[in-house]
Parts: sequence; structure tokens; C-alpha cells
Amino acid sequence: MNLPSAPDEQLPEGPPSALLTAARAAVPVWLTMCVRGVAEAQGLETVSLEESTSTMVERTAAETLSRLGALLGTDVDEQRANPLDILRDAIGGPTAVLRAAGAQPVARDRFAEERFPDDVFDLTPATWADIDESLAEPGLTWGAWKAAMVLTRRREEGLR
Repeated sequence: MNLPSAPDEQLPEGPPSALLTAARAAVPVWLTMCVRGVAEAQGLETVSLEESTSTMVERTAAETLSRLGALLGTDVDEQRANPLDILRDAIGGPTAVLRAAGAQPVARDRFAEERFPDDVFDLTPATWADIDESLAEPGLTWGAWKAAMVLTRRREEGLR
């Protein structure tokens, strides 16, 4: 799959760049596995889903990674979302493929139903590792880096 690259020159060195690099490798695989996991669990023919899944993965991964790159390239004081939320939004792609294939909604706990009402296949990741283990360290490192950046700025402004 040929995914467009986000403008890395706009990303701060270190954690933002590392997170985007890890996401580029993990997101297409995760999106594919979202479809495959539900399809196999429900006995759907996965071979017939290959083309629609491939098309969805290419489109959804490109859009998601572009949004992620834009967020990570935005000054920390201007960010109004977090990277995991952007990745959570990506489940719309696999959900559409599964609905079109006739997959049935799965049982979810009350929290998931209330917090993620459109996630009828329970695909929303709670943590970085739910997408891929390779995202856990860069995701947590990015969060600590952002917190340190904000705290340092507030101290320099005399606000902390």
C-alpha cells in the first residue's frame, strides 16, 4: 500500500515524529485486522471482503495518518484533540465494510455503548496497545513529552 507521507518537516523532532512513524506501520494492519477479526468470528467469507477491505484500508489509513500528522505538527497549545482520538475515529471504515458484508452488531458493555454509540462491532481501541504493541511506547512517550512541553511553557509564563 502506498500511503502519502505527512509533511515530516513540520513535525517536532522526537516523540511526535516517532509516534507518526509507528502509526504509519501499525494503522493499515490494524484496520485490516478489525475487519478480519469480526468477519472470522461471525463466519463471514473473508476472501470476498479482501477487495473492499483493501480499498477501505488505503482510504482510511491515508486520511487518518494525514490527520494524525497534522495534529502532531500543531503547536501543543493549539491541539484540540489527541492522537488516540484520531485513531479511534478510524473505525468508521471497518464498520462500513462489515455492515456491507452483513456482519451483525456485537454485545458491548454499557460504557462502550454510551461512549462509542456508532461502534457496533466493538472496534474502538482503549489504549495504544489495542491497535498494536508497537504504538504503546511512542504513544505514552508523546503524552509525557506534550505534558512536559505545556508545563515548561506555563512555568516560563509564571503560571505554574
